[in-house]
Amino acid sequence: MKLTVLYHSASGNTKQMAETITEGMQMVESAESGVFPIEEIDEEWVKESKCVIVGTPIYFASVSGAIKSFLERPFGKYKLAGKIGGAFATANYIHGGGELGIRLILDHMLCHGMLTYSGGYSCGNPVIHLGPVAITDRLEESMDTFKLYGQRMAAKTIEIFK
Repeated sequence: MKLTVLYHSASGNTKQMAETITEGMQMVESAESGVFPIEEIDEEWVKESKCVIVGTPIYFASVSGAIKSFLERPFGKYKLAGKIGGAFATANYIHGGGELGIRLILDHMLCHGMLTYSGGYSCGNPVIHLGPVAITDRLEESMDTFKLYGQRMAAKTIEIFK
């Protein structure tokens, strides 16, 4: 089953975390993950995917301009309605707006008819309520959480769509 991670990354930090999520997805049997910068989306792959996760760096407590522009374009060509959606962020500070950026992405996904998921506390520790946030100068500390997030998203997608 195909799953997609889309991201914008100016410094490479968000790209690194996107790749970590896909590593986690690939640990789930029958999950096939694709990771694409927002500027180079494989439209056919996204159309065939049952899960789409969007990642952003946080600037001024919000998503990057590239992600905002992407979210405000018509999504019809990607056929996202009914698919599982999730979000993640990288931020410079613990309280730098990571959760605000994630909420903005999830809100847009809901408006487009997607089903958002994170596992929340139902999956145990670590609890990932809205989506994971990595602090840029401590990315290594978040690798396991991001990988686990990918596993959880892939497992839930396969459970729902098999």
